[in-house]
Amino acid sequence: MTIDEQHKHYMHRCLQLAANGMGHVAPNPMVGSVIVYNDKIIGEGYHRQYGGPHAEVHAIASVADQHLLQQSTLYVNLEPCAHFGKTPPCADLIIEKKIPRVVIGSVDTFSKVAGKGIERMRNAGIEVTVAILEKESRWLNRRFFTFHEKKRPYIILKWAQTRDGFVDVIRQATPARPTWITNDECRMLVHKWRSEEMGILVGTNTALLDNPMLNLRSWSGKAPIRIVIDRNMRLPQHLHVFDKSQPTLVFTSCYNNTEDNLRFIQLEGQQCQAGSILDACYQENIQSILIEGGSQTLQRFIDAQLWDEVRRFTGDVYFLNGIAAPKLPFIPCYEEQVGNSLLEIGYKESN
Repeated sequence: MTIDEQHKHYMHRCLQLAANGMGHVAPNPMVGSVIVYNDKIIGEGYHRQYGGPHAEVHAIASVADQHLLQQSTLYVNLEPCAHFGKTPPCADLIIEKKIPRVVIGSVDTFSKVAGKGIERMRNAGIEVTVAILEKESRWLNRRFFTFHEKKRPYIILKWAQTRDGFVDVIRQATPARPTWITNDECRMLVHKWRSEEMGILVGTNTALLDNPMLNLRSWSGKAPIRIVIDRNMRLPQHLHVFDKSQPTLVFTSCYNNTEDNLRFIQLEGQQCQAGSILDACYQENIQSILIEGGSQTLQRFIDAQLWDEVRRFTGDVYFLNGIAAPKLPFIPCYEEQVGNSLLEIGYKESN
């Protein structure tokens, strides 16, 4: 193998390790690290939990013979941090351990890092190689990079539609049972997705008609922050979204108020537009949001061009009439049959 091929080989392993942090480390990025001596991995680790040790710390600690660190190469998919956050700077630890070579997937564009870790290590005489599998490294942490570079959460649109293009029948009575389009396998997959994102958002009509819990019942993990749009305070307080069982933000044009896990955030003069909601979510440090409906709310974000990813189920049913699905022409880059439903996933071109 050439040096470049070796770098890519070990960086692939970093990315594999990093992905284990999905759903556990946000708003931190997912990071994996391996330490190589004489073309053999002697240590590895990944960032396991927000607030816990970073990948480089775990990797260094896993090396049985610490003396070998002074003759080894450390690989990591994201630039080592150079600031004190929940933990001390990883760049300082690498310097302290006299590791002579560091290979990095991508630069960390977070303002408190942004090249400072690389500069600190180079100033200490460490040989630093950057941009190995950079595209793959940025893609794994697309939520993190979107949040810091676009100053808004990464937005995933999700809905289920019938073969004839409807997301629901016409419903007036409340409470009313949701009209299921997909199957149990799809619903379990959606709960897995919920565990991977920091927030989950629905509009007024979805909260009113479906009375959703917006939690995890078919998957283990941390439940997302519930985000509800209720501009005119139409939602009755007995709904599940107000039960204070998990952190919940309600965006309204009426007033501000906080009750334990429940916060009402007033967006004065903005009429709860998509942009103002995301601005507020950015201030709340919510790095990613899964928008689950309804059709009008999804279309609001589509029309504002404030989305990054779409996940659309098409169930094997027909409604003939009802609430039309959001209008978003996209070319799926991934398709999968989930039971009797087709899952299509696509991304915004700018991604």
